[in-house]
Amino acid sequence: MSDAVNLADKLALFDEHWAPRGVASFNGHDVMVVKVLGEFTWHSHADTDDFFLVLKGEIEIRLRDRTVTLRAGEMFVVPKGVEHCPYAREEAHLLLIEPAGTPNTGNPDTAAVRQSV
Repeated sequence: MSDAVNLADKLALFDEHWAPRGVASFNGHDVMVVKVLGEFTWHSHADTDDFFLVLKGEIEIRLRDRTVTLRAGEMFVVPKGVEHCPYAREEAHLLLIEPAGTPNTGNPDTAAVRQSV
């Protein structure tokens, strides 16, 4: 990568929800932006934590024992193996960082196909 990446510009390139787009990679990790709206699926990641940073809007990270509400500028890490369900009442924009190739549903058979912008 030789230039700065403008995340708002990258997010403007697509409209789909729950379909992360890669914007960079480092040390074996994918850096992605995603637009979210409504409820995702309950899932967990057996081998990795799940990092969420809200760029715009507000989301809930529903856990079996509580709900964590995140607003723009706030982040949360779901520990590996913990079942969770992201939810957004209105469209929100997120930055995600995961080990390369991590399926967004925790299951390669149901995960969104990785794309870049």
